[in-house]
Amino acid sequence: MTLFLALIIIAIVLGIIGATVDGLLFLLVIGIVLFVADLIYITMRMRRSAHRRPVR
Repeated sequence: MTLFLALIIIAIVLGIIGATVDGLLFLLVIGIVLFVADLIYITMRMRRSAHRRPVR
């Protein structure tokens, strides 16, 4: 979960810097790609852990 939160914070910071600083639009794109990759990562992790729990 720490990795997930760290990547979300990094994606937000890169997005803000890329959107505000002139000429650094590529940082905005990197932030968006990182955010989407992070969402895919957490989705896959939750699906995998949901199958491991025994039904009681």
